[in-house]
Amino acid sequence: MTVARLMTAMVTPYNDALEVDYDRAAKIAAWLVENGSQGIVVSGTTGESPVLTDDEKLGLFSTVCKAVGMHVPVWAGVGSYNTAETVHLAKAAEKTGVAGVMMVAPYYNKPTQEGLYRHFKAAAEAVSIPVMVYNIPGRTNVNVLPETMLRLAEVENFMAIKEASGSMDQVSELRKILPEKVRIYCGDDALTLPMMSVGAEGVVSIASHLAGKEILQMINSFVEGRVNEAMQMHLKLFQLFRDLFICTNPIPLKECLNMIGMPVGGLRLPLCEASDAQRQQLKKMLANYGLL
Repeated sequence: MTVARLMTAMVTPYNDALEVDYDRAAKIAAWLVENGSQGIVVSGTTGESPVLTDDEKLGLFSTVCKAVGMHVPVWAGVGSYNTAETVHLAKAAEKTGVAGVMMVAPYYNKPTQEGLYRHFKAAAEAVSIPVMVYNIPGRTNVNVLPETMLRLAEVENFMAIKEASGSMDQVSELRKILPEKVRIYCGDDALTLPMMSVGAEGVVSIASHLAGKEILQMINSFVEGRVNEAMQMHLKLFQLFRDLFICTNPIPLKECLNMIGMPVGGLRLPLCEASDAQRQQLKKMLANYGLL
């Protein structure tokens, strides 16, 4: 698996009719790579995966692969709460040329740890490309425990974790028990530096849409031992990291991108636009960072 410390969970752009704008998606992917992204994750939470059809997801996978796949790894978000559907989409995604597939923990049906293990194992064994497990209990209401990740590590192509539990203890335990082949990625921009201090590889970021070069600088400073420089960049970017979550992701991010002249369109229900007060807060933040 290609080493990438800064990956971006890319937004899905829509036209005025809220149809997927594939041309714009290709341009956004290229722009992200130009601005520091070393990998792209398509159709994750930030890409509004719950409201995309399988055909739209596959179209996005193909589009982004053609646009940047020769330069950086493209990961396809294929996870759901239905194992059979996850397996089906993972197989189809592999045919589009993606470098790997990302599978979020099944949400709503609250599987046991044994059920989680069997779900991910079945999906990983259905493809030959690398697999990343996405653990985000705040959205799924289930936590994939380190012991379950350790069992999954026996599957040959289980290669990465996007960890968004928010627990440094859990990250520490993961790095302590997992083989080196399994890379740990932070799933929360504000925790990138803390997580790297206990063994994370890097981040699957959303803030990199707006500050990719700066985030990469922070990561590189830490990796090269310039810890104080990394901390100063973290503190500089902290308000950006926080404001992008003043309401549900990707609402603030899409508002910001539209404000700075990178049109990505609106949002599909049940997500909707930010409030006027939230827009004003985001506009002030962008101005403070010199992005307007």
